[in-house]
Order: sequence, then C-alpha cells, then structure tokens
Amino acid sequence: MTMKQTLDIYELLDGASVDGKEIKAMFAPFAAQGVEVTVTTVANEEDATRTTDFIRILIPGRNGATSGGTAPTIGLIGRCGAMGARPHRIGLVSDADGVLAALVCALKLSHMKAKGDAIEGDALVTTHLSLDASITPREPVDFMGMPVSSALMNLHEVDPAMDAILSFDTSRGNRIIKQRGYAISPTIKEGYILRVSNDLVSVMETVSGRPAVTFPITMQDITPYDNGLYHFNSIMQPCVATSAPVVGVALIAQAIVAGSDSGASQEIDIAAAARFGVEVAKQFTWGRCAFHSATEFAQMRKMYGPMTILQTMGNPGV
Repeated sequence: MTMKQTLDIYELLDGASVDGKEIKAMFAPFAAQGVEVTVTTVANEEDATRTTDFIRILIPGRNGATSGGTAPTIGLIGRCGAMGARPHRIGLVSDADGVLAALVCALKLSHMKAKGDAIEGDALVTTHLSLDASITPREPVDFMGMPVSSALMNLHEVDPAMDAILSFDTSRGNRIIKQRGYAISPTIKEGYILRVSNDLVSVMETVSGRPAVTFPITMQDITPYDNGLYHFNSIMQPCVATSAPVVGVALIAQAIVAGSDSGASQEIDIAAAARFGVEVAKQFTWGRCAFHSATEFAQMRKMYGPMTILQTMGNPGV
C-alpha cells in the first residue's frame, strides 16, 4: 500500500516555503541503502529573482546499472507546471498531483529497499518544486503557469539512464477523460504513437481491481510544448527528449477541474497511481513488463522511416 507515503508527502509539500532541502531530509534515513537525492536550484525564466528546485532521487536495485548490473532502469517523472500559485491560491493546487505521485513512488521504493525488498533494477525519480507560479488562461479551465520552459524541465527531469519512463501529471482540466482515478496513455517512442502496452494494462488491472482506463494522445501532444500547437497538457513532454518509450499516467476526475484550483487533490487517487508506478518499477526492471514491442517498432521504422522530426520544433520559418 502507498497511502501512508501519500499522506507523508502531501503534508511535507503543503506549505508556503517547502524546498528541495526538506525532500532531501525526508530521504536521509535511506542513505545507508544507497538512496541518493540531488537538488538542483535554477533561476525561473519568467522572473530571475525566483528559483525552482529540481529533484532527482536514485533508488538502486539489486542488479541495477549503478552497481554494474544488467537490469534496466525505470524513470518515474513527476510532471507539472507548478505545485502552487501563491498569492492567488493558498495550498497545493490540482497540478501538484504529478509531483506527489512521483515522490510517493520514491518514498515507497525506499521503504521497500530498507526492508529488504529492493527491486531488480534502478529507479530514477525526478520532478520539480514551484510554489508561486502564475495562472495561465486556458479552455475549458485555467492551467498553472510554468516557472521554467518545458525544455528546461526535460533537461533536469529526463535522464539518459532511464530505459523507460512513466510521466505522472494531473489531467483533470479537459472534456476527454471522465473518470476518477488515473489513466494511462499509449506508448510514445521517437515520434511514434504506439499501441497501449498490454503488460501495462495488466498491471493496471491487477493493482486497481478494475478494467484499465486509457486516454488518447494526438501528434500535437508529442511535439515540443512551446511550438504554438495545441497540447492536451504537458504530460507527454518527456518523449521529446529521449529515445526511451514514454507512457503518461494521468490523474483524472469525472468533473472538469482547473489545474490551478486548490483543494482538488484526491489522496486515494494519488496513492493508486503511485501503487501502479511502484508495481511497474518492479515488473519492468524484472523484465516482465514491456512498454512496447521492439520487433514491431523496428518494423515500423523500416517501413515508414524515422518520425524523430516530431521531437523537434519542425521546419523553420513555417
């Protein structure tokens, strides 16, 4: 279960002055198990007098790359615009749930390792903390602004060591998904939108006890965020910065909820999404859960060529 970790992370982050040092302090007891927390502070692009802390947490596996092993590395990214919109909103906003879910995964995996249940491969958890970003007008509801560009987020959150990535992000401000809980996307790899992974569907159904819930992704969604095209949200943005397969894990609702609204975080849904992330980390690094068919992907590239132009800003001057 991940409920305790969810409540612990929520209480830690629900404040006007939380920063990376507090995250580092929370994980300090796991240093003896090799858990490493790195905090990188960068100036906000929209206001250089403010800063954003990027968090990177490594939980070594039994046979992970950091110890010279051969098991693959899972990437768990907490994607968001920002966690807070102070002074316009007090407390965590809905957009914070991607951060929460990723950090809950990190805390649960650390507890497991301390109790002797390390996963087979390494887990890399990355996200960022921003408490006072702007609110961006958007239809059907307002989004949270972003203190730094999507490209800069990818620079700090997408690690070359990640062999596959789950990107957690709040996705309640839309008319597309109308369920409570979380949903998963098709797999995105190098500009290709691939079929939804059967293995991930099986994991989702196992941990939820219900039929899997998926959501659609368009070609616009897998292009860089700042190219002027409409995007569902930024959940798929890690895919423009890696050749690893990427799957979005969307925190969803039955009603349309603005990413900038406070009081909208559902602890049960966050815990469920994190439990899914932890189980995927187990099964993927064990070699029992594939994000895509490598054979089918190779055949598609052979037949239709590379689609990596979708990972770029496209043709200049258009």
